[in-house]
Amino acid sequence: MHPSELPAHVIDRVVFRRGRLHGFENVDPAKTVLVVIDMQNVFCAKGAPVEVPVAREIVPNINRLARATRAAGGIVAWVQMTISRHEDWALVLDNLVTPALGERTLAGLKPGSEGHALWPKMEPAAGDLYVAKNRFSAFLPSSSNIAEVLRARGIEYVIITGTLTNVCCESSARDAAMMDFKTFMVSDANAAIADDAHLATLSSFIGSFGDVRSTDDMIGLIEKGQGKEGEKLAKTA
Repeated sequence: MHPSELPAHVIDRVVFRRGRLHGFENVDPAKTVLVVIDMQNVFCAKGAPVEVPVAREIVPNINRLARATRAAGGIVAWVQMTISRHEDWALVLDNLVTPALGERTLAGLKPGSEGHALWPKMEPAAGDLYVAKNRFSAFLPSSSNIAEVLRARGIEYVIITGTLTNVCCESSARDAAMMDFKTFMVSDANAAIADDAHLATLSSFIGSFGDVRSTDDMIGLIEKGQGKEGEKLAKTA
Protein backbone atom coordinates (compact mmCIF):
# COMPACT_ATOMS: atom_id res chain seq x y z
CA MET A 1 0.00 0.00 0.00
CA HIS A 2 1.20 3.50 -0.74
CA PRO A 3 1.99 5.92 2.09
CA SER A 4 -1.18 7.96 2.49
CA GLU A 5 -0.14 10.68 4.93
CA LEU A 6 0.18 14.08 3.30
CA PRO A 7 3.57 15.76 3.82
CA ALA A 8 3.64 18.26 6.67
CA HIS A 9 4.57 21.15 4.38
CA VAL A 10 1.51 20.43 2.21
CA ILE A 11 -0.79 20.38 5.24
CA ASP A 12 0.73 23.65 6.51
CA ARG A 13 0.26 25.34 3.13
CA VAL A 14 -3.36 24.19 2.79
CA VAL A 15 -4.28 25.24 6.33
CA PHE A 16 -2.63 28.63 5.78
CA ARG A 17 -4.64 29.25 2.60
CA ARG A 18 -7.93 27.69 3.70
CA GLY A 19 -7.96 28.14 7.45
CA ARG A 20 -8.53 24.38 7.83
CA LEU A 21 -7.29 21.24 6.16
CA HIS A 22 -10.49 19.82 4.67
CA GLY A 23 -12.55 21.78 2.19
CA PHE A 24 -15.67 19.66 2.60
CA GLU A 25 -16.57 18.71 6.14
CA ASN A 26 -19.90 17.03 5.35
CA VAL A 27 -21.53 15.01 2.59
CA ASP A 28 -25.14 14.27 1.76
CA PRO A 29 -25.06 10.50 1.06
CA ALA A 30 -28.17 10.64 -1.13
CA LYS A 31 -26.32 13.09 -3.39
CA THR A 32 -23.04 11.16 -3.41
CA VAL A 33 -21.40 8.86 -5.96
CA LEU A 34 -18.42 6.60 -5.45
CA VAL A 35 -16.57 6.53 -8.76
CA VAL A 36 -14.29 3.52 -9.25
CA ILE A 37 -11.80 4.16 -12.03
CA ASP A 38 -10.30 1.39 -14.20
CA MET A 39 -10.25 -1.47 -11.70
CA GLN A 40 -10.05 -3.88 -14.63
CA ASN A 41 -7.97 -6.97 -15.33
CA VAL A 42 -5.76 -5.04 -17.75
CA PHE A 43 -4.58 -2.89 -14.82
CA CYS A 44 -4.88 -5.31 -11.91
CA ALA A 45 -3.77 -8.75 -13.13
CA LYS A 46 -0.19 -9.90 -12.63
CA GLY A 47 1.71 -9.54 -15.89
CA ALA A 48 -1.02 -7.41 -17.48
CA PRO A 49 0.20 -4.83 -20.02
CA VAL A 50 -0.64 -1.91 -17.73
CA GLU A 51 -0.20 -3.73 -14.42
CA VAL A 52 -0.43 -1.58 -11.29
CA PRO A 53 0.52 -3.92 -8.42
CA VAL A 54 -0.81 -1.65 -5.66
CA ALA A 55 -4.23 -1.67 -7.37
CA ARG A 56 -4.74 -5.17 -6.00
CA GLU A 57 -4.04 -3.91 -2.48
CA ILE A 58 -6.72 -1.20 -2.51
CA VAL A 59 -9.55 -3.58 -3.47
CA PRO A 60 -10.79 -4.14 0.12
CA ASN A 61 -10.99 -0.38 0.76
CA ILE A 62 -12.92 0.26 -2.46
CA ASN A 63 -15.37 -2.53 -1.62
CA ARG A 64 -15.84 -1.10 1.89
CA LEU A 65 -16.55 2.33 0.43
CA ALA A 66 -18.99 0.84 -2.06
CA ARG A 67 -20.93 -0.94 0.66
CA ALA A 68 -21.06 2.18 2.83
CA THR A 69 -22.14 4.40 -0.07
CA ARG A 70 -24.97 2.08 -1.11
CA ALA A 71 -26.13 1.58 2.48
CA ALA A 72 -26.40 5.35 2.93
CA GLY A 73 -28.43 5.84 -0.26
CA GLY A 74 -25.64 6.86 -2.62
CA ILE A 75 -24.57 5.50 -6.00
CA VAL A 76 -21.57 3.43 -7.07
CA ALA A 77 -20.25 3.95 -10.62
CA TRP A 78 -17.78 1.52 -12.21
CA VAL A 79 -15.77 3.31 -14.89
CA GLN A 80 -13.95 1.15 -17.44
CA MET A 81 -11.36 2.33 -19.93
CA THR A 82 -12.77 1.22 -23.27
CA ILE A 83 -10.98 1.45 -26.61
CA SER A 84 -12.47 -0.45 -29.54
CA ARG A 85 -10.17 0.58 -32.39
CA HIS A 86 -6.53 1.57 -32.75
CA GLU A 87 -7.49 4.89 -34.35
CA ASP A 88 -9.56 5.84 -31.30
CA TRP A 89 -6.40 5.98 -29.15
CA ALA A 90 -3.76 6.51 -31.82
CA LEU A 91 -2.05 9.43 -30.10
CA VAL A 92 -0.99 7.21 -27.22
CA LEU A 93 -0.60 3.92 -29.05
CA ASP A 94 1.53 5.36 -31.86
CA ASN A 95 3.66 7.78 -29.87
CA LEU A 96 3.81 7.13 -26.14
CA VAL A 97 4.31 3.35 -25.89
CA THR A 98 6.19 0.75 -27.90
CA PRO A 99 4.27 -0.98 -30.71
CA ALA A 100 4.31 -4.27 -28.81
CA LEU A 101 2.98 -2.72 -25.60
CA GLY A 102 0.44 -0.72 -27.57
CA GLU A 103 -0.90 -3.86 -29.20
CA ARG A 104 -1.24 -5.68 -25.86
CA THR A 105 -2.84 -2.67 -24.20
CA LEU A 106 -5.39 -2.21 -26.97
CA ALA A 107 -6.30 -5.90 -26.80
CA GLY A 108 -6.95 -5.53 -23.08
CA LEU A 109 -9.09 -2.42 -23.44
CA LYS A 110 -11.48 -3.78 -26.05
CA PRO A 111 -15.00 -4.39 -24.75
CA GLY A 112 -15.69 -8.07 -24.27
CA SER A 113 -12.03 -8.95 -23.73
CA GLU A 114 -10.76 -10.50 -20.51
CA GLY A 115 -8.62 -7.45 -19.85
CA HIS A 116 -11.57 -5.08 -20.10
CA ALA A 117 -13.57 -6.89 -17.42
CA LEU A 118 -13.65 -5.73 -13.81
CA TRP A 119 -11.08 -7.35 -11.53
CA PRO A 120 -12.86 -10.41 -10.06
CA LYS A 121 -12.36 -9.31 -6.46
CA MET A 122 -14.39 -6.14 -6.97
CA GLU A 123 -17.92 -6.30 -5.57
CA PRO A 124 -20.44 -4.65 -7.94
CA ALA A 125 -24.10 -4.86 -6.96
CA ALA A 126 -27.52 -4.42 -8.48
CA GLY A 127 -28.30 -0.78 -9.13
CA ASP A 128 -24.69 0.26 -9.73
CA LEU A 129 -23.80 2.31 -12.79
CA TYR A 130 -21.35 1.19 -15.48
CA VAL A 131 -19.58 3.84 -17.53
CA ALA A 132 -17.27 3.36 -20.51
CA LYS A 133 -14.67 6.10 -21.04
CA ASN A 134 -12.28 6.53 -23.92
CA ARG A 135 -9.89 9.07 -22.43
CA PHE A 136 -7.99 9.31 -19.16
CA SER A 137 -10.68 11.51 -17.58
CA ALA A 138 -14.17 10.10 -17.23
CA PHE A 139 -15.50 13.63 -16.78
CA LEU A 140 -14.13 14.99 -20.04
CA PRO A 141 -17.36 15.54 -22.04
CA SER A 142 -16.03 13.72 -25.09
CA SER A 143 -14.92 10.75 -22.98
CA SER A 144 -18.20 9.68 -21.38
CA ASN A 145 -21.60 11.00 -20.30
CA ILE A 146 -21.01 10.41 -16.61
CA ALA A 147 -21.40 14.06 -15.60
CA GLU A 148 -24.74 14.31 -17.39
CA VAL A 149 -25.97 11.06 -15.82
CA LEU A 150 -24.92 12.12 -12.32
CA ARG A 151 -26.47 15.58 -12.58
CA ALA A 152 -29.76 13.99 -13.69
CA ARG A 153 -29.67 11.97 -10.48
CA GLY A 154 -29.00 15.01 -8.31
CA ILE A 155 -25.43 14.08 -7.45
CA GLU A 156 -23.29 16.81 -5.87
CA TYR A 157 -20.47 14.86 -4.19
CA VAL A 158 -17.97 12.72 -6.11
CA ILE A 159 -15.58 10.28 -4.43
CA ILE A 160 -12.74 9.12 -6.68
CA THR A 161 -11.02 5.76 -6.22
CA GLY A 162 -9.14 3.36 -8.49
CA THR A 163 -6.05 3.47 -10.69
CA LEU A 164 -3.81 5.13 -11.67
CA THR A 165 -3.84 7.83 -9.00
CA ASN A 166 -1.82 10.26 -11.07
CA VAL A 167 -3.35 9.53 -14.48
CA CYS A 168 -7.00 8.54 -14.90
CA CYS A 169 -7.99 9.15 -11.28
CA GLU A 170 -6.37 12.57 -11.10
CA SER A 171 -7.67 13.58 -14.53
CA SER A 172 -11.20 12.52 -13.59
CA ALA A 173 -11.05 14.19 -10.18
CA ARG A 174 -9.79 17.50 -11.57
CA ASP A 175 -12.44 17.59 -14.29
CA ALA A 176 -15.18 16.67 -11.82
CA ALA A 177 -14.08 19.54 -9.60
CA MET A 178 -13.99 21.93 -12.54
CA MET A 179 -17.57 20.90 -13.31
CA ASP A 180 -18.51 22.02 -9.78
CA PHE A 181 -18.89 18.62 -8.15
CA LYS A 182 -17.57 18.57 -4.58
CA THR A 183 -14.83 16.05 -5.19
CA PHE A 184 -12.79 13.79 -2.91
CA MET A 185 -9.82 11.56 -3.64
CA VAL A 186 -9.39 8.69 -1.19
CA SER A 187 -5.75 8.42 -0.13
CA ASP A 188 -5.70 4.67 0.49
CA ALA A 189 -8.15 3.68 -2.25
CA ASN A 190 -6.17 5.00 -5.22
CA ALA A 191 -3.12 3.29 -6.69
CA ALA A 192 -0.17 4.43 -8.81
CA ILE A 193 3.04 2.81 -9.99
CA ALA A 194 5.19 4.67 -7.45
CA ASP A 195 4.71 6.21 -4.01
CA ASP A 196 6.00 9.62 -5.06
CA ALA A 197 3.56 9.89 -7.96
CA HIS A 198 0.68 8.93 -5.69
CA LEU A 199 1.56 11.49 -3.02
CA ALA A 200 2.25 14.23 -5.57
CA THR A 201 -1.28 13.88 -6.93
CA LEU A 202 -2.89 13.92 -3.50
CA SER A 203 -0.84 16.98 -2.51
CA SER A 204 -1.77 18.87 -5.66
CA PHE A 205 -5.42 17.91 -5.51
CA ILE A 206 -6.07 18.95 -1.92
CA GLY A 207 -4.23 22.21 -2.51
CA SER A 208 -6.33 23.47 -5.40
CA PHE A 209 -9.15 21.18 -6.46
CA GLY A 210 -10.96 19.35 -3.68
CA ASP A 211 -10.45 17.19 -0.63
CA VAL A 212 -8.39 14.13 0.29
CA ARG A 213 -9.60 11.63 2.88
CA SER A 214 -8.69 8.14 4.03
CA THR A 215 -11.15 5.29 3.58
CA ASP A 216 -12.05 5.35 7.27
CA ASP A 217 -12.56 9.13 7.23
CA MET A 218 -14.68 8.96 4.08
CA ILE A 219 -16.91 6.25 5.50
CA GLY A 220 -17.23 8.29 8.67
CA LEU A 221 -18.44 11.30 6.67
CA ILE A 222 -20.93 9.13 4.79
CA GLU A 223 -22.31 7.60 7.97
CA LYS A 224 -22.48 10.98 9.68
CA GLY A 225 -24.40 12.35 6.69
CA GLN A 226 -26.74 9.39 6.79
CA GLY A 227 -27.45 10.11 10.45
CA LYS A 228 -28.30 13.74 9.67
CA GLU A 229 -30.72 12.68 6.94
CA GLY A 230 -32.36 10.33 9.40
CA GLU A 231 -32.78 13.17 11.87
CA LYS A 232 -34.38 15.35 9.19
CA LEU A 233 -36.87 12.64 8.28
CA ALA A 234 -37.76 12.09 11.92
CA LYS A 235 -38.46 15.79 12.42
CA THR A 236 -40.76 15.98 9.39
CA ALA A 237 -42.63 12.75 10.12
